[in-house]
Amino acid sequence: MRVEQISIFLENKAGRLAEVTRVIGEAGVNIRALSLADTSDFGILRLIVSDNDKAKAALKKHGFTVGKTNVVAVEVEDRPGGLNRVLEVLSRQNINVEYMYAFVQHTGKNAVIIFRFDDTDAAISLLKENGIKVLEGKTVYTL
Repeated sequence: MRVEQISIFLENKAGRLAEVTRVIGEAGVNIRALSLADTSDFGILRLIVSDNDKAKAALKKHGFTVGKTNVVAVEVEDRPGGLNRVLEVLSRQNINVEYMYAFVQHTGKNAVIIFRFDDTDAAISLLKENGIKVLEGKTVYTL
């Protein structure tokens, strides 16, 4: 029920993000979701991609520092209050959301949100117990 996310550490300067996307594209890897957080000196680009191994190898070959993190992909009703329902379930059990970002899906029926939790196993169990759909990595990589 975990999804592997790759993180790339970038200098905060013009062209570095374009270089990452060029390298990944030339490797034949599709970006499924992304989040970019930055400071004045560096940024962390978090990606869900169609092929983690190819992306990591290509990026490392071009001198990028690449890490991996397990995150959780959750289907959320695409309606007002849909995300709040998920967050309330987590809040009642004191599970902290370290960060999250949206995942674009073509169906329009549900949204997919990528979460990083302070206690991933507890979060997955709690979400499932409350009827909230947690997606498997192999499903997310092909959406």
